[in-house]
Amino acid sequence: MPTFTALTTLTGKAAAESLGEAMERLDPEPTGVGVFEVEDGSGLWEVGGYFTEAPDETALAVLAAAFAAKPFVVSELPETDWVAHVRRELAPVEAGRFFVYGSHDAEKLPEGCIPLLIEAAMAFGTGHHGTTLGCLRALDKLITDGFSAGKVADIGCGTAVLAMAAAKVWDGEFLASDIDEVAVDVAEANLNANGMSGTVRCVEAAGFDHSDLRAVAPYDLIFANILKGPLVALAPDIARYLRSGGYAILSGILNEQADGVESVYAQNGFNTHDRSEIGEWTTLVLTKQGAN
Repeated sequence: MPTFTALTTLTGKAAAESLGEAMERLDPEPTGVGVFEVEDGSGLWEVGGYFTEAPDETALAVLAAAFAAKPFVVSELPETDWVAHVRRELAPVEAGRFFVYGSHDAEKLPEGCIPLLIEAAMAFGTGHHGTTLGCLRALDKLITDGFSAGKVADIGCGTAVLAMAAAKVWDGEFLASDIDEVAVDVAEANLNANGMSGTVRCVEAAGFDHSDLRAVAPYDLIFANILKGPLVALAPDIARYLRSGGYAILSGILNEQADGVESVYAQNGFNTHDRSEIGEWTTLVLTKQGAN
């Protein structure tokens, strides 16, 4: 069955949500409508719908005009077995001593590696994206330099691959949190698939807004692989819950945003230990000054 998408952008949350509601009344009706903020500081919102038959482009044009949105872009998507596609496209990833792979590549494990099994169906945070890969490489480098952590938090954990990587290397207390309940379930499933159930405590939370996260602080290492806006907002809390001399590994930062994020964290008592780029993404490794 073919799938069609219709996408547009406009300014303002209220207008975007109203447009999304109006799209649901189209004939043919969409099978789903999404409204998302564009995370680039532009103030734009994206509104999109999925259709199992070609949408009425005249009706879409009327809606775009009524809500001062850009004209809808309508596309037909090819029929794809996405899990099979991901398995073909996502080759195993090596990040120093870490080897991220799917079960279909289990026979490819290099000798002496630290394996991290992440299934293709759970592709966000597999290690292929520049942000996750950057964090794994940063962790590998800290380990090589002799750093050791007994308390680790993975904020915005996704698949929890970063928390798992740390728990594979060190003994201690490891917590992974995500604002999305589904991500927390995925994290638990990944721990089970790796024979690591119970080694990382997974909680649903925005930032550090969970008693379990606060109770374990101060941390030796905090991962936050999210986006610029939440990273900036989290700077005071990461400073509060990280011990003096501890490290924060931050990613989800576009290269052009890195200076701004670095400046905010400097104002919160951090020095830059390392900075790297993979494609369009920057990973920052920061260390906390002063005493807790």
